[in-house]
Amino acid sequence: MAAYNRRRFLDALGTFSATAFLSSLTAPAWSRNLNRALIQAEHRPAEELAGDEDFWYYVQQSFTVSSEIINLNNGGVSPSPKVVQDAMKRYNDFSNEAPSYFMWRILDQGREPLRKDLARISGCSAEELAIHRNASEALETVIFGLPLKAGDEVVLCKFDYPNCMNAWKQREMRDGIKLVWVNLDLPSEDNEYLASQYIKAFTPKTKLVHVTHVFNWTGQIIPARKIADAAHQRGIEVLIDGAHSYAHMEYTIPSLGGDYFGTSLHKWLAACIGTGMLYVKKEKIAGLYPLFAAPEPKSDNIRKFENLGTRPFFIEQAIGKAIGFYDMIGATRKEQRLFYLKNYWMNAVKDIPKVKLYTSMKQGFGCAIGVVGIEGKKPGELEAKLLGDYKIHTTPIDWEKISGVRVTPNVYTTTKDLDRLIVAIGEIAKA
Repeated sequence: MAAYNRRRFLDALGTFSATAFLSSLTAPAWSRNLNRALIQAEHRPAEELAGDEDFWYYVQQSFTVSSEIINLNNGGVSPSPKVVQDAMKRYNDFSNEAPSYFMWRILDQGREPLRKDLARISGCSAEELAIHRNASEALETVIFGLPLKAGDEVVLCKFDYPNCMNAWKQREMRDGIKLVWVNLDLPSEDNEYLASQYIKAFTPKTKLVHVTHVFNWTGQIIPARKIADAAHQRGIEVLIDGAHSYAHMEYTIPSLGGDYFGTSLHKWLAACIGTGMLYVKKEKIAGLYPLFAAPEPKSDNIRKFENLGTRPFFIEQAIGKAIGFYDMIGATRKEQRLFYLKNYWMNAVKDIPKVKLYTSMKQGFGCAIGVVGIEGKKPGELEAKLLGDYKIHTTPIDWEKISGVRVTPNVYTTTKDLDRLIVAIGEIAKA
């Protein structure tokens, strides 16, 4: 891929620049160093920069992560860079000076500029985005808001996220819809196979297909657009779970072909904990009921999905700083670095006896997330061993035929951190 073009980015945003962005922190040493590193890296290809530890060291200094453990569970929730944390704290203090005034009358005015900024990095209209608290809320707005009736079929996968599967099961119990389950042999590097498993499940009664773009269980990337195109040819709507792909991989929401899309912003965008987003294609808004009652539930205004009652505006407004940080690094650079980190540790352990990998190392089929198992070790045992003996935090995965721990680095992760993981896996496998 071409290198991230800083000049083009600056032109697009007018007055914004990395220097202006970092000056909000009164330019401490780490921010000045990062700014210089960004300028020096301006014309370097993203693939080349992916393995430049000096460059990514300066990115790491933007975070306040603990030195007591190595956090390799960024897929659950990611820490925010310091500039985002500082904004959230500042907005919180501001709100508490007079909450009903400063929160509802002042901070609330920032939602529309924020909506436009999210739309810009998402490649869609601001009139198609609602700001939510997490992916589950966004996706369940669609799951419970669609006017489905008894006998209608929904195609979904056994590797979808549990909250979504449970929501669909509740609709099945309550409304009599039929759930058609797809199962997959993973990891896979065959998009035709992956798409065909969904497509062959379609029938004349299928009303919607639920597609998880990146499975949280294994990091497998699913060919969402291929499935969506086949569904639309049959008059079937498409809901895409982008919780683990948004701001992780470079794409626009419309490019996936879905009618509906939900994601968390506290994962790969590194916004504050408790932020998410719902996308609904403009022509689909009127036909979707909001999860929380709105004055006009059949309105075609995307804001009807934001009637959540009182919520922490200070957290929401700090999303803007997370977008700025994401822009500053660049989508292409970020994706290439995350792919590099996953393959760095997986290449080092793949030939160790008793070690099994559950994630592809081929671009397009996996990116940051990787799952590793060790013969004779249950997932919980392996996770506890890594944390107890090596101070490496991962998450156990025991689902379908997947048995291991999920490793999810982020842009602040260094190869030195991963070297400790590599040593740990080798020692545990030999024990």
